[in-house]
This record gives sequence, C-alpha cells and structure tokens, in this order.
Amino acid sequence: SKQRRNSAAQPPFTTPLSLPCIIDRIIVVEQHLPPTTMSYFIAAISNSGGAPEQAYRKMQAAGACPEKPFAEMFKFEVPSLTVGTLDTLMNLSDDLGKTDGIVENIVRKIERTGHELFNKNADLSVGGVPPARYIQQFAWDSAKYPNRRPLKELVSLIAGGAAAVEEELKQLTASYAEKEAKLAESKRKQGGNLLVTDLNDTLNEDIMRNVKVVDSEYLKTLFIAIPKSMKESFEKSIETVGSDMVGYGGPDWSRDPSKLGEPIHFGANVDRSKSRGSPVVPGSMQEVHSDGESILYTVTILKGQYEAGYYEGSDFQSGKKIDFEEDFVKLCKDKRFVVRDFTWDASQASRTAMAREQLKVEVDGMKSALMRWCKTHYGDAYVAWMHIKVIRVFVESVLRYGLPVDFTAVLYKVQPGKEVNLTKALDKELGKDDFDGEDGAEDDYHDFVLLKFDP
Repeated sequence: SKQRRNSAAQPPFTTPLSLPCIIDRIIVVEQHLPPTTMSYFIAAISNSGGAPEQAYRKMQAAGACPEKPFAEMFKFEVPSLTVGTLDTLMNLSDDLGKTDGIVENIVRKIERTGHELFNKNADLSVGGVPPARYIQQFAWDSAKYPNRRPLKELVSLIAGGAAAVEEELKQLTASYAEKEAKLAESKRKQGGNLLVTDLNDTLNEDIMRNVKVVDSEYLKTLFIAIPKSMKESFEKSIETVGSDMVGYGGPDWSRDPSKLGEPIHFGANVDRSKSRGSPVVPGSMQEVHSDGESILYTVTILKGQYEAGYYEGSDFQSGKKIDFEEDFVKLCKDKRFVVRDFTWDASQASRTAMAREQLKVEVDGMKSALMRWCKTHYGDAYVAWMHIKVIRVFVESVLRYGLPVDFTAVLYKVQPGKEVNLTKALDKELGKDDFDGEDGAEDDYHDFVLLKFDP
C-alpha cells in the first residue's frame, strides 16, 4: 500500500519538456490571458510661486521614480487659455465632464467600426502616430483651436466638430449596413432551399416546359414550397385548404325548373354560401422540382368570386368582387406551406446574377470608403477629445489654485495593474498632510487636479 501511495503522489508527467514544447505552452497560455489595458493620469499641482521644475520633480517622486515605479511620467504642456469670469469657469466646469464623455463616446464608436471592418486589425492613428504616442507627445493645435478665443466658444467649436463627425458616421454605417443586408439576403436566396431561394436561379426551361401555368381573369397558378418531411400531408390536404372559403351555391331550381336558363331576377333568395368549398382546382397539383430539403409544387386556384347584385324592392344593390388569393396564402402559411411570389422569366437568372455581382461591388466599395473614413476621422475625433481634456485641466486648475495662472501638469502612463497604487501614492505625496492612505483611492475627490482615462 505504501508503494501505491508513493506512486500516486508522483506527478503525471515525469519526462522533462523540451524547449519548443515549453515555448508552445507559454504561447497557448498567453493567448488565453485577458488583454491588458493601458491607463493614463493627468495631474496638475500649483507651483506656489516656485519654479515649474520643482513641481515637476515633486510629481515625479510621487509615483514615477525607482522607489515608486507605478508609472512613466511625461511633461504635459497646457497652453495659456482665456480665463474669463469665475461664473463662466464654474459653469464650464460642470459642462466639460459631460462634453468629455460625449466626445470619448464618438472616438469609441469610430474605433469599434474600424475594428469590425478590419477584423480587429484596424491600424487607427492620430496624425500618423499611434494614439499612445500622440498623448505622450501632445501639443496644442493653435491653428485648429485658437487658444485666445473665449473658452466657451472653444468648447462649442470642439464639441460641434465632433458631433458632425458622429452624424456622418451614423449615416455612413447605416447605408453600409443596409447594402450589406441586401447582399446577405441575395446570397441567402442563392444558396438556400426551395423555400427561400430565387426560383429563377433554380428552375430552367427544361423544368418549366412540363409545368402548366395559368393566370387568367378567374384562375391563377401558385408555386408552393414545403419541407420534404411534409410531402404526404401536403398532397393529402392541399385541395381542402380554405374549404369554407368559396360559395358554390346557386338558385334552387328544384321547385320550379320551368324558367331554367332564362334571365330572371332572383334577388336575395339566392344563397351562394349554401354549398362551400376550397378555391383549389381539383387535380391541379403538380410536383415541379425538389432538392435535398424541400419540394416545389404548383396548384391552380380560383382567383376570386363575384357576388351578384340584387333588387330590394325597386332599389338595386350592387354586387362585389371577393378575392381568394390573399386569404388562401395566409391559410397555407398557417400550415407551413410557403407560397412563393414567383413569375417565371427565362432571362431573369442572368439578370439576378448580374445584380448580385453589382451589389457585391457596391458593398466592397462602401466598405473601403468607410475604412478610409474611419482612418481619417478617428484622428480628428481623438484630437478633439484630448483638447477637451486639456481645457478641463486648465479650468479645474484655475478654479482650485486661483489667479494668476500658475500650475504644472504632467502625464502619467500607468503600469498595468498599478492604478490604485499610483492614486494612493499621489494622494499621499501631493495631497494634504492628514492623508491616511486607506480610503483615498476610493474617493473621487483629490487635493489636486487629477483626470484618469484609457487611450
């Protein structure tokens, strides 16, 4: 028993793994790991009359130094913007958070659209560089957003441009989705069974030569497709579908046949509904074609019925036409018999193929155009988003530290999984002296300006 215990305690694999095998296993594990997300913090503190370099070194020591390696730090230049009045800044501060979220949402929409079009391989850039590099090398675009304009106008200019980009994206994606849906439906019909396929693509002249199709004033031939499993029930029941739909009754000649065949006004005494039946012409069912899943039949039905007018005293009541086709199609649908809206056209097959090919060319063209649009406008939306963030940092810093404008801002590129560590470290080093280090990371308020975002 001791030997068995020792044997059971040994690992299942005792042969050393080769290096290629180990590498393969590492690759497999990495493929199943959740993707790491990159985070950025923008922090700003007052210079308190000192040199900006002193504030810079203080923020570096707070969370981006060998003792606290929670982030990589970059200088973040905030331009000199028009301050305006205190009321304007306070109102703007409330609106900027919402505007920031709206513009970010536009960026994400373009991002998602690009990834869907490129199968998650969209190479979206900002001014020709990756978003992360653009953030780390950010410089205010004075030509696009003049920094001497009033802040409210500047925010409206940026938000309005982003909203126009979103509206254009909405229109482009809607048009592309509609065209793509048409192409998918065309392909579905092409490759589907007889219940859904375009019958002009499936049926040919050899098949149709043996099919009798009627379309007259009173009779019409319908094409009906069914699953193969319903063959027996269909053939037994089709001539009874709508068995109470058509009135086959007429004048009662049994009491007085002397005027049979003469033009007589029978009036309301004629009961057409005395004898009722199906509109299907007996014996008209014909099997046309079948595939692995379905069968196509034709049946001929009575298109409609005219109920004759009659006299009520000296007043004539006009007759009316009753249409049977629509009600018959509904009854067939209830029984899972699919009445196909089909008219045979020998040349339609080639036209359908040409139309499908043209549709594919249009979809490919719209996809390429949408890809180019995403690559171009992603950068525009991203630039707008970052400029809104800079304005937020400026407004919050002025409101917090007062005038004259005297603060230093930096950008932290947070190490994966170190967001909480960095927040606590910044609160401790840049906040008030009574920071206890316990709940500061969970609190939205900080003693300095702090914006957090994912690129």
